[in-house]
Amino acid sequence: MSSLIESKEKAADIANLNFAQKQRLSFIDFSLLFKGQITRKELTSKFEMGMANATRDLALYKDLAPLNIEFDQKERTYFQAKSFKPLFNYDARQTMAKLSNKISDGFDGVLDIPFPVDAPHQLNVPDIFIVAKIVQAILRQKPISIIYTSLSSGSKAREIIPHTIIDNGLRWHVRGFDRKTQSFRDFVLTRITKVTIKNSTVIECESKLEDHQWIRIMPLELVPHPKNIKHPTAIALDYGMDNGSLEINIRAAMAGYLLRRWNVDCTEEASLQGSEYQLWLKNRQTLYGADNLSIAPGYTEK
Repeated sequence: MSSLIESKEKAADIANLNFAQKQRLSFIDFSLLFKGQITRKELTSKFEMGMANATRDLALYKDLAPLNIEFDQKERTYFQAKSFKPLFNYDARQTMAKLSNKISDGFDGVLDIPFPVDAPHQLNVPDIFIVAKIVQAILRQKPISIIYTSLSSGSKAREIIPHTIIDNGLRWHVRGFDRKTQSFRDFVLTRITKVTIKNSTVIECESKLEDHQWIRIMPLELVPHPKNIKHPTAIALDYGMDNGSLEINIRAAMAGYLLRRWNVDCTEEASLQGSEYQLWLKNRQTLYGADNLSIAPGYTEK
């Protein structure tokens, strides 16, 4: 109970700091967490400040987290203490994405430290100006006219009412109501070459709330593949499973993307062979009625 009170007090103390102070304290915390050390010179260089100000910031950090930091007089360096616990919260997915793509939010030291983290190149990158127009339309709840090139019919004009931009792990889509087919669909962003925001009114059946595949939440139970995996504990560790199972909730419109991305065997008897199939969908009945399942490995409706 006391530790909970202390953490709340620390959060309150941090909340009372100004933006610049939070930036500097976050940089100290981030450096201690990932580098294991920090010097006053690094602070002065990063924030173009005097040595006295850097000393005050390090002292403030020590006041807020006295068990996090130790000063080595000989090396003139502050080191991570054995009892270190981050002063700030770090979301694992966001942090890994930032490290691998060298992205900084202004509070951390991603761009200042040569971290040994990398990621494969993205082969398809959307036009940022196309994305910007679509985001504007979504925020204003307006239809858009697009020039869209599909594999089946080539380049044609379409009018859609977009509601969400989606990253399916391999490429980006925009989901919305397609006035041509009178249905909600996903459109690949890189295949959109022109966007014009329309001033026409969106009617109720075209709104996000009427996208039942988007609104519907499906529970998926993923387990190590019972036939392809010799040591299921390794898979349980990979995916942070609890008692050999990973339970997640996902939108029906997104289920096919997830199952394909992670090569989840969706057959009833776990019959897909190959080392790429390390997971099996144990409760495949949950998929009934969902669209976009043609890309789910091995799934067929009875």
